[in-house]
Amino acid sequence: MDLNAHILIIDDVVDNIQVAMNIMKECSYNFSFSTRGSEALSLIEQSPVAFDLILLDIMMPGIDGFTVCKKLKENPKTKDIPIIFLTAKVDIDSISKGFSVGAVDYISKPFHAEELIARVQTHLQLHRAKKLLQANSISLETKIKTQHQRLLTELEENQKEIIWMLTELMEATSDETGKHIKRVAEISALLAQHHPTLSEEDVDTLFHASPMHDIGKMTVPHEILHKPGRYTEEEFIVMQSHTSNAYNLLRSSKRKLIKAAAIIAHQHHEKWNGKGYPRQLKGEEIHIYGRIVALADVFDALSHPRCYKKAWEMDEVINYIVEHSGSQFDPALVDIFTQHIDDFKEIALQA
Repeated sequence: MDLNAHILIIDDVVDNIQVAMNIMKECSYNFSFSTRGSEALSLIEQSPVAFDLILLDIMMPGIDGFTVCKKLKENPKTKDIPIIFLTAKVDIDSISKGFSVGAVDYISKPFHAEELIARVQTHLQLHRAKKLLQANSISLETKIKTQHQRLLTELEENQKEIIWMLTELMEATSDETGKHIKRVAEISALLAQHHPTLSEEDVDTLFHASPMHDIGKMTVPHEILHKPGRYTEEEFIVMQSHTSNAYNLLRSSKRKLIKAAAIIAHQHHEKWNGKGYPRQLKGEEIHIYGRIVALADVFDALSHPRCYKKAWEMDEVINYIVEHSGSQFDPALVDIFTQHIDDFKEIALQA
């Protein structure tokens, strides 16, 4: 919990502001509030202290929440402040527009106290982690040449620590488990190890960056992420957004592991035949990291139970991978998988 966090609540209904503040009063955050979009923009511009998070209503007189969010994301001084829409507008168009203008999350009213607290804490920690990455980057550039290698090593260790911290946050908000994340990392590294064009550095990068493949699920509404049945077409569109949302969060980093994590998160649902998402990339248009994690993620997901399915028998899983060679998966990776199947089984059978 960040006791020094400064949160701005923007809502034209004062009672709504008071409810949100009362819910989070035990967290000891610092609060500011505004009842008008134009007023909020002025407040943010003139505030001597930067805001760490904004809770923003959509339906307000004058400037609506979408416009406020867009203006903040266009301003270099405020573009990195995470914005959570807190609104009664729950139609799919509004949700999609909320993410498209730059929001990191979308909570529908009436909301549960526990959900509001959890999501606020999650995005405050993500914001802190992002600032830490930026601070490390700036710090690295100011060091003299003789310290270069030592600092690179230290920074890489920090990146690894941050990645595992973020994946622990993801576990708390999605259907993924720490064991799934660990197995996907090991499977991805093993595929890379046997790939003829990849280096030991690639193997290490995949091991440490692949755990971030589903970090974008933290931006998917709870009721969609944990729905036990099949998604509607509209819900599936929202679910698919986790790939692009993760990429938008991570892409600005210039650090090796975070850049790799951005690629993996963005492309691990693309398919070899071009029928995946979000960009329908085809064949080698998909980065090799994305192709590797796509196979690793499916192999482990099918091998283990989820809230919506039972675990498949291992022979069924293997047959699925082989049958989808050249359609869903890179054929060269499927060949590696089948040639070393006992090693992959051993990883999958880890408790």
